[in-house]
Formats: sequence, C-alpha cells, structure tokens
Amino acid sequence: STLTFKEGDSLKLAFHAQTTDKILVFTTGGKFYTIGADRLPGGRGHGEPIRIIVDMDNDQDIVTAFIHDPKRKLLLVSYDANGFVVPEEEVVANTRKGKQVMNVKAPDEAKRCLPVTGDHLAIVGENRKMLVFPLAEIPEMGRGKGVRLQKYKDGGVLDLKTFTLESGLSWQDSADRTFIKSREELVEWIGARASTGRMVPKGFPRTGKFG
Repeated sequence: STLTFKEGDSLKLAFHAQTTDKILVFTTGGKFYTIGADRLPGGRGHGEPIRIIVDMDNDQDIVTAFIHDPKRKLLLVSYDANGFVVPEEEVVANTRKGKQVMNVKAPDEAKRCLPVTGDHLAIVGENRKMLVFPLAEIPEMGRGKGVRLQKYKDGGVLDLKTFTLESGLSWQDSADRTFIKSREELVEWIGARASTGRMVPKGFPRTGKFG
C-alpha cells in the first residue's frame, strides 16, 4: 500500500532480496536474464525498466523473477504444456543478452517457471481438466522444448503444482480455505504424462488455480 507507480503501471510481483543476491528473470520467449540486486535503483521513485537493464526483446514479457538458488531445480512449462526440468545453476546468464533455455515458437510462449519439490506434478488446463503424474516422467535438460505434459483440444495450460503424493495435493479457495486430496482420493486423476486428465475435483477454485 505504500508503493507508488507511474500512471498505467502496477505491481507484478514483490519479494525480499539483499544487495548481494542474484535476481533471475524469466521471459515469455524462454530466456533467463541475471541481474545483480545491487544494480537495481535504490530508495524511492518509480524504478527503472528491466528492458533497459538487460537486452530484452520488446515482444517478450516477464513471466517471473526470483532470487537465484543454485541448489534448486526448475520446472519450465510453455502455454502448449511442453515442459522440462533444468538445474537452476545452468540458467544463469553472464551477458545482457540473457540465456536461451526454453525453445518456444510463436504462438506458443513460456508460461510458468517453478522450483521442483516433491515427486508428482498436478497440471490444470484452461479446459478445467486436471492430470497428475510422477515428476520422474519429465526429462532434465539444459536447454530445449521439453515434452508434452498434458493434451488439450484447444486452449493451453492454466496452472500447475509439484507436490509429494504421500502428503496429498493441496489448494486454497477464494476464502483462503485449504483443501487436501489424499493419494487415494487422487486415483482418478493419476494418469500417463501427455494424457488429457479429468475435470477438476469438487471444491477446486473457479479460477482453475491452486491458490
């Protein structure tokens, strides 16, 4: 509430970082850029466009940004639900031009980037169908297009979550209530990678997102 923005500008994401941190920025074109937190403008003001700090193409948008943790692995997923796992230490870019990690061809674009935890993936399409399958079925690679994670007749991926099957799959509804589906309750959604899945469970958020 204390932040002010230029007219037409708004908050996309916020996180706590220190000046010694490396910030990784992932774009819809499948590129990673690395920015030292000490290079960001300090104090008050409207900040500086990231497109000026790095050589980012005008037709690309920022998917997400986060503090670099070399011990993690990341799951990259495109709108068409192609995806793969990449060690985070391999996506660090040493130049302003960034590092091409996910290969996407328009109209497809990079859609999600999230740290890998647990042993299973739950993926939901815009058609509100959900599929659950083991993370072991997704290849680990340094660069590429990846493999198909879920099949759609039309539309693309809406949301996804990695989790530990034994602990169950959780989500939050619009009232911030947490629901957990146990391994037994998820049986009808567990299937082979690249299949279509089934309509989301009762009580799943109308937004189609895990919360």
